[in-house]
Amino acid sequence: MVEEYNRRRLTIVKGLNDIGLSCFEPRGAFYAFPSIKGTGMTSEEFAERLLIEQKVAVVPGSAFGQCGEGYVRCCYATSLADIEEALSRMKRFVNKHRKEG
Repeated sequence: MVEEYNRRRLTIVKGLNDIGLSCFEPRGAFYAFPSIKGTGMTSEEFAERLLIEQKVAVVPGSAFGQCGEGYVRCCYATSLADIEEALSRMKRFVNKHRKEG
C-alpha cells in the first residue's frame, strides 16, 4: 500500500507541475498543494469553476487561512486512474484559463 500511495503522490505532483501548477512533493499527507497563481483566479474561484466546468473537486487554499490563497488542495487518496483523469481535466481547464502576460 505504501508503494501504491507513493506512486499516486509522484503522479499527481508530476502532473500538476507539467500543467504549470507549481507543486512541491508532499511528505506526510494525502494532499498536494499546487499554486494556481498563474491563472489570475482566487483559490475559491478556481475551485468553483474547475468543479462546474470539468467536474473536478479541489479545496480552495483560502480555506486554510490567508496564506493558503493562491493555492488549492488536491487529494490523491483515490485510484491512479481517477488521478490521471483529474489531471487531464485540470490541464484542459488551466490551458483555457491561463492568465496572459
